[in-house]
Amino acid sequence: MQLRRYKPADCEPLAKLFYETVHSVNARDYTKEQLNVWATGKVDLQEWNSSFLKHETIVAVENNKIVGFGDMDKSGYLDRLFVHKDHQGKSIASAICNELECSIKGKRITTHASITAKPFFLHRGYCVIREQEVVRHGISLTNYIMEKLTR
Repeated sequence: MQLRRYKPADCEPLAKLFYETVHSVNARDYTKEQLNVWATGKVDLQEWNSSFLKHETIVAVENNKIVGFGDMDKSGYLDRLFVHKDHQGKSIASAICNELECSIKGKRITTHASITAKPFFLHRGYCVIREQEVVRHGISLTNYIMEKLTR
């Protein structure tokens, strides 16, 4: 597996990976209704591309196929971190996180972790600040505001 910087040509494959990951990996912790409002399959690619370009965005590639990605803004907000459903448990998320966390030394990193991702972040030394309910199209989803101080 190789890690590299985001390129605009990655945007559409990342949106597809996001949708597929949410609807498979997160299905054990969220209802179908919740998954459908979280990942609708209709992201604004221009908006996502702009966001990825503004953020530190890392893409994981294996055998010329994107298998994961993550992005963090300059304030230390870890926005997205997703690994392809067929590549779970291969330390891809850890490698992406390591890269992103190194880019923001000496600052507090914050993320809004799903129920599914919470154990991953706890293992990495993040602390739960609070549980929250996010409402999308009238449907409530639980996630956790988590923080870690980098060295």
